[in-house]
Amino acid sequence: MRVYVPLTLPALAEAHKAGELGSGPLLAYAVTPALREWYVSDDVEELEYAALGRAALASLRLLAAEPAAPRRRVVVAVDVPDGATASDPAYDRAAGADADQGDDPTALGRVRVSVVVPLAKVASVHVDAEDAEADVAAGARALAAADGGDDDAQHAVDGAEDHELLWFATQEIPNLVGSGS
Repeated sequence: MRVYVPLTLPALAEAHKAGELGSGPLLAYAVTPALREWYVSDDVEELEYAALGRAALASLRLLAAEPAAPRRRVVVAVDVPDGATASDPAYDRAAGADADQGDDPTALGRVRVSVVVPLAKVASVHVDAEDAEADVAAGARALAAADGGDDDAQHAVDGAEDHELLWFATQEIPNLVGSGS
């Protein structure tokens, strides 16, 4: 199963140094039954893109909680065994799921990865371009107000989400985190 793990650049640097994303459980996003129903598509690539987008929003939330981190969202794509994930049952009902109900609509597509994920198993890394930093910073600052229903704040969050994440091979991680040439 392909999962998308939200991180920050400092967390990616830590993973690079450790050689693994963490010992688990890790928060990730994937194509779950609830995400399929919410997105209303049978196209696997579109569904994976939606899961990547959910992880990018989760990365923005991590940035909001970590003000010293560079203002670039980071998502790591990795394939894990199907049995290595567990979804949030409140948001991953096979039938009748409604993403607009429940205590945490950000949980749509969220899974927990219960295994150690060696960095060698990472398929790709997705990171904002440097020119997205101002919009990502504004979006991170506005998240709490946007969650409270402020339309102007939601506009700032949307501005961050308008930026496409760039694709990087795992061999490029040292350059992304500043520890390689």
